[in-house]
Amino acid sequence: MLSKTKLKYLNSLKIKKNRISASCFLAEGDKIVRDILHSGWTITELFASKEWLEKQTGKELAGLEKIHETDQGEIKKISSLKTPQNVLAVVKMPEAESVPEPPHDQLCLALERIQDPGNLGTIIRTAAWFGIEYIFCSPDSVDVFNPKVIQSTMSAILNVKIIYTGLSELAELFIQNSLHVYGTFPRGNNIYKEDLASAGLVLMGNESAGISSGLAKKVTHRLSIPAYSEKQELQIDSLNLASATAIICSEFKRRSADS
Repeated sequence: MLSKTKLKYLNSLKIKKNRISASCFLAEGDKIVRDILHSGWTITELFASKEWLEKQTGKELAGLEKIHETDQGEIKKISSLKTPQNVLAVVKMPEAESVPEPPHDQLCLALERIQDPGNLGTIIRTAAWFGIEYIFCSPDSVDVFNPKVIQSTMSAILNVKIIYTGLSELAELFIQNSLHVYGTFPRGNNIYKEDLASAGLVLMGNESAGISSGLAKKVTHRLSIPAYSEKQELQIDSLNLASATAIICSEFKRRSADS
């Protein structure tokens, strides 16, 4: 049985300032924990049911110093999920990435003031799917190590570098390196008719407010995703941010593959 002190510590990791203080975050569920075990990231403590532990090989768990056999009732006291999983891990945060020189052979994403953990997690998953290596987030965006973000990535966080930095300065850096800075706007140019480069920076704005006026000044190419519904009574004002990002990434990658 987990002690009250241990439960308090684990639940404290749901709060950003405590994660930063401990340099650790929570990962829950069979897939992501197994993927982390094979990733090179460090698990400091593992909490799992007897059944889960019995299914693992000694090699997978080799090197873990703290393995706690527990049950779903105990994990439920820690879990952020409606249905608790059979395994939960405390993972050491990887060293923060520094802003690299803008790559001339890659498309990068930049997210301004993203607030919804599910959106960020899904965008990370989308980036991994399309082979996008870097996502830059404004400092006031949701924390990538938020449990809901981690869960939503479905392990994709292991394959994408997330860097928090000032986006205005970042956009200027891309421009100075003769790279395009794309931005999404309600009245931008139709993405399906616009020339798209295989490398550059794509800015996605806040879920409700979009790209801020200050950052918009850095955009060299304004894009929009056209609506095709002919039923006016069913017209939708905008797409979900994660859905819009997926469409844009797909079109950029399609053009690159066809060129």
